[in-house]
Amino acid sequence: MTEVNTSKKVTGATVGIIGLGSMGYGMAKTLIREGFHVIGTDLGEEQKRAAQALGVTIAADTKALCQSCQVIILSLPMAKHVQAVIKGEGGIIENAQANSLIMDTSTSEPEVTRALAAELASHGHQLLDSPVSGGPAGAAAGTMVMVVGGEIAALQRAEPFLDALSSKVVHLGESGNGHVAKLINNLLCAAHLVTTAEAISLGKKAGLDPEALIAGLNAGSGRSAVSEVNFPRWILNEEFNSGFTMQLMRKDVRLAKQLIEDMGLSLPMAEQTSSIWRESADNIADQDDFNCIIKNIDQINEHPKGEES
Repeated sequence: MTEVNTSKKVTGATVGIIGLGSMGYGMAKTLIREGFHVIGTDLGEEQKRAAQALGVTIAADTKALCQSCQVIILSLPMAKHVQAVIKGEGGIIENAQANSLIMDTSTSEPEVTRALAAELASHGHQLLDSPVSGGPAGAAAGTMVMVVGGEIAALQRAEPFLDALSSKVVHLGESGNGHVAKLINNLLCAAHLVTTAEAISLGKKAGLDPEALIAGLNAGSGRSAVSEVNFPRWILNEEFNSGFTMQLMRKDVRLAKQLIEDMGLSLPMAEQTSSIWRESADNIADQDDFNCIIKNIDQINEHPKGEES
């Protein structure tokens, strides 16, 4: 594991972004602010119009984008979308300039990433799996944390872009390792949301003010990013607008569970977390903010054991 010193600034370079949703839009905003020329494309017309208003040069499709740049950032929902953009008809492999660098900032599947990295390498290209933490706000501020898998040469080439986009970059080794680390991170985040919600439920029942309790937890050893950020910013005020959905977190927890099974491990807390998130689909919609998982705890405790509904 290597923490990368991303202090090299190379402004004026051209970079492409495929996927101009909330994260891609935020990254485009940061890169433009840092002096890069950004070319972008998306299937959605609304996303393209919003990015164009920022100053992004809009490419009609992946082919057109590849013709204009050798460094490409992917900001896509799932592994199947990454595969389609790289290997599909009209995709990167068909149209990339020689020696292109692709940075996949999606939370994807490690084995898919490793296969794509090998295939791209056979065509003379480089792939870094560079999943991010920090959400749309971090993307727009350039303060994301990136856990990266891939060759050192590709990482060094990517440093100017990573420097603009992130406050910290940690290199985990070979291709796919960045996505392994991100799945583990999101599994912990999913668990922390549940355990912190349970802690707040317990405190409320015992007569504590939730905001005061969160302040106390954050001064002690029980704190986490969820208690320090999610609860004050999106949960206690009931805004629930982080920009990350239940559907995406359920996907990440499912992939983490699959990784555990592939490794032949028995991890009871992870299994319980997985069950809670899977079963939440019965009463929390896919498009709802992922912090809404705490509503499950509230619903359970509206009618505690021994009380009639």
